[in-house]
Amino acid sequence: MSDELAPGVPHDSDGEIGHEHADVTGGWLRPAVFGAMDGLVSNVALIAGVAGGTAASAGTKPVILAGLAGLSAGAFSMAVGEYTSVASQAEAAQHEIHKERREIQRNSAGEQAELAAMYVAKGLTPELAAQVAEQIHEDPEQAVAVHAREEFGIDPDDLTSPMLAAVSSFIAFTIGALVPLAPYFFGVSSVWPAVLVTMAALFACGAVVTQMTSRAWWFGGARQMSLGAAAAGITYVVGSLVGTTGA
Repeated sequence: MSDELAPGVPHDSDGEIGHEHADVTGGWLRPAVFGAMDGLVSNVALIAGVAGGTAASAGTKPVILAGLAGLSAGAFSMAVGEYTSVASQAEAAQHEIHKERREIQRNSAGEQAELAAMYVAKGLTPELAAQVAEQIHEDPEQAVAVHAREEFGIDPDDLTSPMLAAVSSFIAFTIGALVPLAPYFFGVSSVWPAVLVTMAALFACGAVVTQMTSRAWWFGGARQMSLGAAAAGITYVVGSLVGTTGA
């Protein structure tokens, strides 16, 4: 077999592939990103709402208390939600994998023909597709893995860990939720430093996320910052109205 790469495939001077792909399927990435964003937005909105509805004479204690309560409740809620969601998804995937394993055990010839037909649909000749399917079915577990990937897009060896998703979400949410609280820990009495720090953090998070997408860094940052600002602004107004009415 020739060692030459296909024309147009990037490679270095040694003939190796010259690019790498980011890990976009890992079990920690999505919950970590979502948790950090949610922690930033939800807690700055909560803090802004409480600050808007609290009289200046009350000081910052109610705002800090609300922020800490929002951090604790949100972090545990995110962790539990991620664990339950990912565990349920993994259990559903395992159910389908077990079903495919039983079908291969009961009707190996039929499943082999089904796999060959899928490869023909992908562009292989019927003869080559039959040979590939036959070779794959020589190992029943390999056949299960291939059928799972081809039929319902699941890699049995790459199922997301519910615990990893939960821990990632919990830690990321906690870090995000601490950002709008940080200025108050240094004696700030106004809500605006907390809002400005959070907007900067949201812009940075949005810009970082675009490194794994095709969006420009400034677009991702501005989008995330504007959404967070809208959430904080709306809850501040609602807090002010409720506080005024309650007074």
